[in-house]
Amino acid sequence: MKLWSDSIKDGAPIAGEFAFCVIDPANHVAMAPNRNPHLAWSDLPTGTKSLVLICHDPDVPSRGDDVNQEGKTVPADLPRVDFFHWTLIDLPKDTSSIAAGAFCNGVTPRGKSGPEVSGMAGLRHGINDYTSWFAGDADMAGDYFGYDGPCPPWNDALVHRYVFTLYALDVDRVPVDGKFTGQQVRDAIQGHILDQAAITGLYTLNPAVSASGNHRMESK
Repeated sequence: MKLWSDSIKDGAPIAGEFAFCVIDPANHVAMAPNRNPHLAWSDLPTGTKSLVLICHDPDVPSRGDDVNQEGKTVPADLPRVDFFHWTLIDLPKDTSSIAAGAFCNGVTPRGKSGPEVSGMAGLRHGINDYTSWFAGDADMAGDYFGYDGPCPPWNDALVHRYVFTLYALDVDRVPVDGKFTGQQVRDAIQGHILDQAAITGLYTLNPAVSASGNHRMESK
């Protein structure tokens, strides 16, 4: 089973086109184009009945004390937790790609609708973790279905990884309903995974940290 992208090179920095926010020298961050990346796959295992796509960031700070605070840095050695950016389920087995921008093209305050995907019968989106992140924000609170791209803390010393994983399943429909989450889908597909493949992109909003993780970036 193979997974690749024309938008993201495995192990390389993600372009701002596919992020929720980009660096802004005056305000730390600014809203970005927030397009979902292109993805394509092949060599699905025999018996595949449907596909699931999950994108998660395993590098989110486990505590928010220092997050986006002036004069502070989120230390790289702080324990980290998962943040789900995209959960797409019940993809037909005969699909072979997702076009860039097909499911998300721009930031949608209060979130895109779901779980059904408009114009694409049978596909369902889960809510991503911006739903909880913006819960206390009067201008942004809502249910964030589908894809929303990277926006790590602008003072994080750690470069974040964004892992896009495609699962081939032996069931036609994932047994979840309503406003399901990425973790709920992970749990529901256990025992039904025939094969899986992943690619990982890197992203930072800290101008003092390289997105490749090995040298200082110059502010632009």
